[in-house]
Amino acid sequence: MGKPVNLNRFRKEKARAESKARADQNAVAFGRTKAEKNADKLQQEKQKRDLDGHELDE
Repeated sequence: MGKPVNLNRFRKEKARAESKARADQNAVAFGRTKAEKNADKLQQEKQKRDLDGHELDE
């Protein structure tokens, strides 16, 4: 006779693996590195400063 198996453990392991796979797919599709986010933020701030500098004084 074989050793008893805890089916809940296998169910939870399968759920974790599916969750990890979905997270990896999302990271590829939507993820950006911190450096990329900072570069975009700095570029937006510079564009705003440049635009504000071109305003006409009344």
